[in-house]
Amino acid sequence: MEIRSVTGSDYYVISPLINEWWGGRNMSDKLPKLFFDHFTQTSFIAEKDGKLVGFLIGFLSQTHSNEAYIHFLGVHPEYRKHHIGQQLYNKFFYVVKQNNRSIVRCITSPVNKASIAYHTKMGFEMEDGDRIVDGLSVNSEYDGPNQDRVLFIKKLD
Repeated sequence: MEIRSVTGSDYYVISPLINEWWGGRNMSDKLPKLFFDHFTQTSFIAEKDGKLVGFLIGFLSQTHSNEAYIHFLGVHPEYRKHHIGQQLYNKFFYVVKQNNRSIVRCITSPVNKASIAYHTKMGFEMEDGDRIVDGLSVNSEYDGPNQDRVLFIKKLD
């Protein structure tokens, strides 16, 4: 498998796949082209035998000089459980460390139990929210009305 930096043209390959990879959930609007144009040094594509099998879109915080943020991770459904997400995260962590950052943040929806379990397995800790939903600490309306989110933080060694 090869991991490379994203390019602007990758948007046109990934965007049509997002909703399919998320089982029909409308997710493609959460990943506009600007991420492929402006965060190429911190966003990556995983390819196996020339086929797109995963991607990670992340960036270094402009506000918090010690932090980075993972905006979106996707792995082709047929390639899940092959450590592709882990390899993409590790590539991102490496770049974050090279930029003298030691904190990585990300968020997910409280209904996305697979994402919550995955981030916990990857060493992320849930941040305290303003209420508890189904046993999870949730930040109410974090992404807008009725858009509660679970916030994660990981401190790199």
